[in-house]
Amino acid sequence: MSSIWDEFDHLKIQMKDIISATNNFHKDKLIGGGGFGPVYKGELSLPNGPTMVAFKWLDRRHGQGNTEFWKEIMMLSKYRHENLVSLFHFSIEGDERVLVYEYAPRGSLDRYLSDATLTWNQRLHICIGAARALTYLHDPMDTQQRVIHRDMKSSNILLDNNWIAKVSDFGLSKASPANQPRTYMVINPVGTLGYCDPLYSESGILSKESDVYSFGVVLFEVMCGRLCCEYSKGQLVGVLVQKWKRCCEEKELDDIIFQALKEQMVWDSVITFSAVAYRCLNRARKDRPLMDEIVKELEFALSQQQNSRGSGGRSSSSSSGSGGGGGGGGGGGGDDDDGRGNADLVKIVNLIASPQDNNLLPKGVLVDEGKRWISINKSKQIHEMISATQCFHGNVSECVNASKSRFSNVFVCTLEACFEVNVSTKFLSPDTAYTVNLVFNIMGTKDPEKAYYWEYATCWAYVPFRYKLDEWNEYQNSCDPSVREDGWLMVQLYTSRNKNKKHNLRIEFMAPRDPRIFKYILEGIELRPI
Repeated sequence: MSSIWDEFDHLKIQMKDIISATNNFHKDKLIGGGGFGPVYKGELSLPNGPTMVAFKWLDRRHGQGNTEFWKEIMMLSKYRHENLVSLFHFSIEGDERVLVYEYAPRGSLDRYLSDATLTWNQRLHICIGAARALTYLHDPMDTQQRVIHRDMKSSNILLDNNWIAKVSDFGLSKASPANQPRTYMVINPVGTLGYCDPLYSESGILSKESDVYSFGVVLFEVMCGRLCCEYSKGQLVGVLVQKWKRCCEEKELDDIIFQALKEQMVWDSVITFSAVAYRCLNRARKDRPLMDEIVKELEFALSQQQNSRGSGGRSSSSSSGSGGGGGGGGGGGGDDDDGRGNADLVKIVNLIASPQDNNLLPKGVLVDEGKRWISINKSKQIHEMISATQCFHGNVSECVNASKSRFSNVFVCTLEACFEVNVSTKFLSPDTAYTVNLVFNIMGTKDPEKAYYWEYATCWAYVPFRYKLDEWNEYQNSCDPSVREDGWLMVQLYTSRNKNKKHNLRIEFMAPRDPRIFKYILEGIELRPI
């Protein structure tokens, strides 16, 4: 009578071939082990010729048996991805069970966490690969069975000779059709201490967000250069996850970053990486990002790292390093070497990580030595505003202090002033369209402070000006401004999808229709996600 396992017969090989390849499981062939049992290496004849492979031998003393064995076979025979370890064969003879995998010569990621020779750039590539594997398993397009790994940790991320990540160990995984519920009630939750989703451990309710939590722990391990659990003389003495979260919340991120990597890290990259890692650890599952979103954020962190490497890296303690001169986020200019330190990093990480209720938050943080205002919306997308004192060049009559502005100073200009505006963004969210807006106010008195209380600032007013980007052939006329909740006026100039673009434009104010208008107050240029 046929069995449901017959479909895997083509993968079955004889145990004698495995015994020969491993020299009867000799200790010299032992390369590792885990919850399943010991792992050996050896050479087998495959269709592509003699190939070094890994043999995972089921040791029933570890508590796993036929269920986990067959689950590995079913998962890895059906799911093929560059970042999943490949199953070549298996063998069953009597009580012996052996799985035959592709060989990952560099071993598992956990071995390299504290190794300073594994660069930040390599770590980003590895994390992206592992995230892509989980995205494939979670299947956001609902084209296949959804798989929850259930034991994501750094020791289950293998590395091939080219440092490509290979997610492994599917003995505890859970699969279901894409059209079935996305959560499961599990009587006896399983997983690894430190990595396991606390909601899953407490309630037994498993979801794909449980993998997201575990992956967030891995991201922190990669950034901090150590395992999430501390041991002394072989005994567990503590779990570091809550400390890592607390350091983010208390603006002490510099205390946990792997010190040996700081000089090579581009801090825009670290901002993006640490923010998404923190979000993965949110207690509420709805506040954790999806795996495909994590992939995008990590790819963005990598682009920030690579785009700034031409200027060299910069440590958090540097005050003038060139690595942070706008290579990330929105592609700031090389001439904008602001030397932003770790204070900016922790400000933005904590802003992104904090719980938000309003669709558009009035609060935010000043960064870049007070030249930029960063805020976020409910979707965790960044709004970036550049002070007029930083980006406007032209007919400025005075620079004054304005208590109701986000910035310490604003520009005051005459009625028919002309400006060259040079904007280089730094922190914009990836893959997001933005509107580019002029934020200003009008004065009906010679006192800048009183201008904010003038009746004209609380009603619609047509303020005539025209503007033109360098690449445009003709000027555009301004539209009616809107009145923001903070009392400032705002006019949308245009939209932009290129996050790495420098915005160079000319703004020419014309004589206003209302004779009560005395001067204009320029706060800055704000980019808002659409």
